[in-house]
Amino acid sequence: MTQPEPIAAQPFMRTPACASTAELRPRTRVFWLQGVTLAWMLVEFGVATYAAVTAQSVAMLAFAGDSLVELLSASVVLLQWVPRVALSERKATRAASVMLFILATGVAATALASLVLKVRPDVCGAGIGITAAALVAMPILAWLKRREARRSGNSALAADAAQSAACAYLALIALVGLGTNAAFHIAWFDAAAALAAVPILVYEGKQAWRGQTCGCC
Repeated sequence: MTQPEPIAAQPFMRTPACASTAELRPRTRVFWLQGVTLAWMLVEFGVATYAAVTAQSVAMLAFAGDSLVELLSASVVLLQWVPRVALSERKATRAASVMLFILATGVAATALASLVLKVRPDVCGAGIGITAAALVAMPILAWLKRREARRSGNSALAADAAQSAACAYLALIALVGLGTNAAFHIAWFDAAAALAAVPILVYEGKQAWRGQTCGCC
């Protein structure tokens, strides 16, 4: 009498390998998205900071600050998978939220000081160029991150997507402020544009703290 073949052994042994591959795919996409974000935000922060200093623009300062927060937020998301760090999603999300609140406070204080001191910003081509570029790039990044966050259920990545969306709105606000100042030389409009960005930052901070994101961008 012939012995039956062990047909159950082979499928059982292949399952862990398949599961491992499936788990690695979302992580690879997250690494790719955050890597692109880090590279872009380094350029954006450098150019925006230069434009804010040379043009004395509060709107550009707000945009540069948001670029720095987005840079830190993207790094925080990646820390979830760094050995010996393993930052939890909740801590990563809360960290992103706190960064947004700090930025909102700083932008509001700087804008009000600019209005009181009657700072007159100069025209800055670099600022107009980088905000126009961000207005194209950031909504795309925000959409890709939000899609991946829904697939993986990662709340920290969803919060980072919200920050990318907020960065797009701030780019629009800064671009309007710079463009209006360049065309009509209205000194107070730059600070007013910066103040208009504060509610967006506060709202995104609250949503991130709750582990939620808006549907913007």
